[in-house]
Amino acid sequence: MRCFEVARETKETAIKVKFCLEGSGTVDADTKIPFLDHMLDAMGRHGGFDMSVVATGDLDVDCHHTIEDIGIVIGQAIFGALGDKKGIERFAHIGVPMDEAIAYATLDLGGRPYLVFDGDFSGSLPFPGDLIEHFFYSLCLNAKITAHLSFSGRNDHHMCEALFKAFGVSLRTASRVDPEKGIPSTKGTF
Repeated sequence: MRCFEVARETKETAIKVKFCLEGSGTVDADTKIPFLDHMLDAMGRHGGFDMSVVATGDLDVDCHHTIEDIGIVIGQAIFGALGDKKGIERFAHIGVPMDEAIAYATLDLGGRPYLVFDGDFSGSLPFPGDLIEHFFYSLCLNAKITAHLSFSGRNDHHMCEALFKAFGVSLRTASRVDPEKGIPSTKGTF
């Protein structure tokens, strides 16, 4: 099993994540931000990986630091779980609908962190919508993933959930191992 645990503590947050790429889609998220817990559950359940996230943060200020740091630690855990990446598919793309909304996630696990985020929320999420982009930016930077994420629709909840599901499914596909395959890079290394 490709699993990795990370704990990170700052003056603003304390985050502990255990991440297993091969799993049954079991997520135990306790971030004190119920909507984020729901999104992490959707990502893991549809991605087919197991994840435990325990977080405390300065929510009396706002949820920015907590959401950002959760993205950082999940990214570090994904990077650790990927190991040497030998035999991974590396690339994946999926579109996931949810009612009127659709989200696309295209990933490259080749070690070059970058995020392209295309879509707008109307303001009905339980926290500022730009924090979703910041979460994925923090995750991608620390997991060393290139991600192109886009979404459209009318309902913020549906768009956000489709986005987390698409990211999870694409991560599962890109991290799948083919034992006959070597390092999927023209350089021969990541």
